[in-house]
Amino acid sequence: MDPLTEYYSRRAPEYEQIWFRDDPVRQREQALIVAEIKRLFRARRVLEVACGTGFWTQFVAEAAEFVCAIDLSQASLERARTKALPPARVEFREADAYDLAPVIGSFNAGLANFWFSHIPKSRIDGFLRGFHVRLGRGARIFMADNVPVPGLGGELVRRHDGEDTFKRRQLADGSTHEVLKNYYDVEQLEAIFTPRSAALSVHRGECFWWLNYTVNDV
Repeated sequence: MDPLTEYYSRRAPEYEQIWFRDDPVRQREQALIVAEIKRLFRARRVLEVACGTGFWTQFVAEAAEFVCAIDLSQASLERARTKALPPARVEFREADAYDLAPVIGSFNAGLANFWFSHIPKSRIDGFLRGFHVRLGRGARIFMADNVPVPGLGGELVRRHDGEDTFKRRQLADGSTHEVLKNYYDVEQLEAIFTPRSAALSVHRGECFWWLNYTVNDV
């Protein structure tokens, strides 16, 4: 098991606590993300990568025709399945975000919430290429992730031997982990996604960024 999957497997029992913090700004921005997901994915067939415990999947399911939500953490998927979402419209599968060819189904939309920051910078091109090819030209994609907030998410760690950054975090079970976590501003996101997309829209809030676009580079 790779370190990121191990971390989220251990974190699965406590993971969703972060979405219920008593912080009006965070709650307002989360509500905006939910509203945008429902708007963009209405009546769509959605492939969600790195779904974790299914927190965002439950909102997609309210609007989409079908959602296939994948993750490599069995512990997270087990918790996702307890949400009892309609099985005819929601399926959770163990699969790798970097290898989407084996995921069976036809999709015209993609979701990658709070995953982009965990991609090594050297693998961004490969991930986006595979995601876009699997979905096809014209598919609609939505992503959201964190902006750095002082005092939240653990200590930021920079290593001398690479371009990625990490967060040092401790879980409720007492284990300590250095989790790959890269942060991006609007200009960096536009530089990454503009060449690969059409109708790109990027928004940066106080706690999160989110974007959507249409695939045009397969």
